[in-house]
Amino acid sequence: MNLQELNAYAIAGKVDELNLISMEGGIYLLEARMHGSAYPLSDAHGQMFPVRSVEHARQVLHACPSLPFNLVHTSVHDEMCGLGNNTEDSLKVPIAFRSVWQR
Repeated sequence: MNLQELNAYAIAGKVDELNLISMEGGIYLLEARMHGSAYPLSDAHGQMFPVRSVEHARQVLHACPSLPFNLVHTSVHDEMCGLGNNTEDSLKVPIAFRSVWQR
């Protein structure tokens, strides 16, 4: 899903929430959740759209209507021990969609 599609789905009220997923190395990825499925945000070339910070994500999403917005930190312990991914170990924290610095 690209940014224009995300905006159109958000305006139509089809996006349940947006998640900003924290990855190793200080990289964040955005995903939209619709009807229980995850749709990662991609760039114009179809590649994952990297985001530098929470504020950068807010800047990217400035044209979208306000949505429930979460910061998600995944646990690396399972990967380090070779146990596989377990979504129950993720930390999901609601954050403000708009910054107090944005008008």
